[in-house]
Amino acid sequence: MERFVQIVDSLANFIWGFPMIILVLCGGGYLIYMTQGWVFRNFAYILKNTFGKFFAKGEKSGASISPVQAMATALAGTIGAGNIVGVATAIKFGGPGAIFWIWVAAIFSMTTKFAEVVLAVATRDRNEDGEFSGGPMYYLSNGLGQRGLAMIFAGLGAVAILGTGALVQSNAMANATFNMTGIDLRIIGFVIMLVLVLIIIGGIKRIGAFAERIVPIMTVLYLGGAIIVLIINRKAIPGAFGLIFAEAFNPSAVAGGSLLLTIRHGFARGIFSNEAGLGTAPMAHAAADTDHPVRQGLWGAVEVFISSIIICTTTALVILTSGYWNDAAVDANSLPAMAFGSAIPSLGNIIVSLAIMLFAFTTLVSWYYYGDKCISYITKSKGIRNIYKLIYIIFSLVGSLGGLRFVWVVSDLANALMAIPNFIGLILLAPVVVRITCDFNDSYKDTGKKGDYSWSFDNHWSEAFKN
Repeated sequence: MERFVQIVDSLANFIWGFPMIILVLCGGGYLIYMTQGWVFRNFAYILKNTFGKFFAKGEKSGASISPVQAMATALAGTIGAGNIVGVATAIKFGGPGAIFWIWVAAIFSMTTKFAEVVLAVATRDRNEDGEFSGGPMYYLSNGLGQRGLAMIFAGLGAVAILGTGALVQSNAMANATFNMTGIDLRIIGFVIMLVLVLIIIGGIKRIGAFAERIVPIMTVLYLGGAIIVLIINRKAIPGAFGLIFAEAFNPSAVAGGSLLLTIRHGFARGIFSNEAGLGTAPMAHAAADTDHPVRQGLWGAVEVFISSIIICTTTALVILTSGYWNDAAVDANSLPAMAFGSAIPSLGNIIVSLAIMLFAFTTLVSWYYYGDKCISYITKSKGIRNIYKLIYIIFSLVGSLGGLRFVWVVSDLANALMAIPNFIGLILLAPVVVRITCDFNDSYKDTGKKGDYSWSFDNHWSEAFKN
């Protein structure tokens, strides 16, 4: 068994390396070309219609959620420990130049996430509970006519989410709570499991309401602490940016002097931080009441911007201005707390631990929703869905204690493999993304016109996919 785990772990690490980089670069580059850089040409419009409306009350009806809640749910699943410890790992093993490649990954990923969300909303269905259901499964089947690929994606997703969602996130949260409070891990795990149950039994409406409230709070708290550190270390900020750009193409001995290693760690962390191309976040966006697929696609693009550009960059600057980043005695897991603590000794560890707790728990909640959508696509049986929910809940307890390492590595491999069928759908359906975007430009973008968000794929967008 141990040998098998090592093989699976090695294969997962390989796929998360250059194969994933090539897939994201080629797939994202093709989508940018096909859309003629629409996301970048309209970035001011995107910010105005997302950030500018974040605290406004979104419209929602029936079993659906508002566009803001959909984005908050997706962002809750995207912002995780990878935005803190993952950035530290990139710097520790790839050098400061890895941050530049996180930015490059984000540039490609913004259009990828935009396309994912547009297709997810355009091909979604309503389930028996009246909720919108969408995501890669639906644009692979409804849009591309490839139900086999859709089933492969859903199967991989259901497996991946048990590990990277339930086990990994509960473990990160439990350890962060233990480091801050010293409470027994078994008690922490039980509390995590109990709170998780209270949230997910309410379905997407309760998950969306939870995410809408907690995501702004956790983001502001973390960024607020980081900004205090950067104000204290303000004289070192120009030097930190200098290191990032200088070592992006000429890495120092910290990264072994290897440009390929720097690029690999930067891209890997960038992809993991924003999840564009993996197909998870579109499942949340598809649940939104919105008058046009592109309208929700704006939130998908800005989601990547928040996660990879704002939060990852802020974390990187805190680490680089601290002076601990090249200290061989400090490992990647301890680096964020050391960096924060160097500027605010009494609060550094608390800020990092609290951020990881909140980031990990919101990911734990959101990823349950993704797993449920994958299972409900495979089978309509509520009994099987309830069994999956029970397994996810139990795994959240087991993960807090660090158990089931075998599931961890298998799910990590499944998580990487999800990108393959998803990118097949994105690339083959790129012309449809273009047509839907042109429809938005012509009839909605600057006219103030609102559409009817009660439509379904069959009666609204089917012609776009046929032509």
